[in-house]
Amino acid sequence: MKITWKKEIKQTDKATNQEIIDIILKNRNIKDRTEFLFPLSPLDISLTKFGFKKELQKTLKLLEVIKQEGARIVVYTDYDADGITGGTILWETLHLLGFNVMPYVPHRKTEGYGFSKKGIDRVKKEFNPKLIISVDHGISGAKEITYATSLGIKIIVTDHHLKPSNPPTEAEAIFHIPDLSGSGVSYFFSKEIYYHFKKTAEKQRLATYFQSDYLTLATIGTIADMVPLVGPSRSVVYHGLRAFKDTRRSGIRHIIKEAGIVPDKEITPYEVGFIIAPRINAVGRLEHALDALRLLCTHNDKQAADIATKIGKTNKERQDLVIASVKDAIVMVQRMEKKKAKLPLFIILEKPDWNEGIIGLIASKIADTYSRPTIAMTKSDGFWKGSARSINDFHITNFLRSMDKYLISVGGHRGAAGFSIDEKQKEAFVKNVDKEIKKQTVEEDFEKRFVADLKIPLSKINLTLAKQIEKLAPFGIGNSNPTFLSDVLILEKKLFGKKSEHVKLLVKDAHTNSFPMELITFYKAEEFKDVSKAQTVSVIYSLDINKWNGRETIRGRIAYLSLL
Repeated sequence: MKITWKKEIKQTDKATNQEIIDIILKNRNIKDRTEFLFPLSPLDISLTKFGFKKELQKTLKLLEVIKQEGARIVVYTDYDADGITGGTILWETLHLLGFNVMPYVPHRKTEGYGFSKKGIDRVKKEFNPKLIISVDHGISGAKEITYATSLGIKIIVTDHHLKPSNPPTEAEAIFHIPDLSGSGVSYFFSKEIYYHFKKTAEKQRLATYFQSDYLTLATIGTIADMVPLVGPSRSVVYHGLRAFKDTRRSGIRHIIKEAGIVPDKEITPYEVGFIIAPRINAVGRLEHALDALRLLCTHNDKQAADIATKIGKTNKERQDLVIASVKDAIVMVQRMEKKKAKLPLFIILEKPDWNEGIIGLIASKIADTYSRPTIAMTKSDGFWKGSARSINDFHITNFLRSMDKYLISVGGHRGAAGFSIDEKQKEAFVKNVDKEIKKQTVEEDFEKRFVADLKIPLSKINLTLAKQIEKLAPFGIGNSNPTFLSDVLILEKKLFGKKSEHVKLLVKDAHTNSFPMELITFYKAEEFKDVSKAQTVSVIYSLDINKWNGRETIRGRIAYLSLL
């Protein structure tokens, strides 16, 4: 583990809490302090701010014609949590505005990600639409969009994924906003449609939805897709988390209930990212994600409860399947390491019977465990599908696109990508990955890193600072919970939890007198077995405020600890 820090404050430095906050904001390249601390309401952010005035005017004119004709629109959405939440927002907005609109969710296994010839043929046969609007995909679908237009179908793309060198040229309009999630793009796109057509719609109902329900849906999609929580995405999540308490949407309420989240509990990025979103994602991973869309769209409380229960069971199946598959993957890596006498720079794993809905989770776990970019592949319909995950700053999608001559399709972000490849090209692709990674990187590029915001004496940490840090929330990708590196002396160590699996340390500054502070960590009792009273350690931690019986105390959550 390589430990570094962005700034150091020494004991002799007279740093105020405000100066520490300024350092944290500077570390995140935050230039406008007021805008960051008090983000604009998404209701006050227009698509024209993103530079889409002409595209928006063209889209609204097209929608006017379609509405007048009574022609059909299909909202063609992705099957993950970002796509499903974004698809819900757009489909329901158009539906409540009186459009003839149907949702379409492709099946992950039989159709794959984004537009496909099979999917477009099915949409044409079942719905015969005049217009298809994509949600959370389409920017990499130039060939498929050309095919759709040859059938007389107009296409509008809403997406946020990395733009390829050959973006679509035959779409009526493209709303591509990398700073947002797919659901975020859908939220702002749908809001413009609502504002334009609201005189003829259920005005008050939709107005309420854009203030609450749709904001919570866009928040789920944004956090699920690990979009940086800065700029407009911070606005969405900042206000969206607060909107959870106001939403009456049956699907969201029953997901929360089924997951065992305490009623009236404040919803944070943790609940969204680790409890709510995985349940929505689980359906698209193992089954057809249409059920997830139904759950978020239904206003029938019993139907919502039934689907939420079913989705909870599917999520448990997904968890069990991932555990078993990751065990298989670890054995493969161990064999690979033994055979080659060292870990390769890029790990590529393949198993024909892995469920393609979880190969991304397998790749993610292996990448995190071994600190290597990782691909997990499985066989599907005569060709191979792969999911890739990166570490540190390695741009996995750009790397794979540099080898697109081997691939049928590829798309994604800096940290994650998906692709498909023909059996005949697989061996050459694997060899070329190994060759190119050695040219472009060295082992040190993939060394596990932990970069603290500040190296600071514990004596300068206080409750007021912790309260000021709370105002920087929500925390997530692009705005991580600030971390501090301090040398401390352990005054006391305690284990807690039903199985004594958690650790609590009482510490003080290692070099000066300071008030004792509590540090905690979960599920690391075994890892911390050699840590004991009277030891001096270097610890990286974030700050918490522990509230108990009307009393507030500062507490640190341990991210990393090493003996000095």
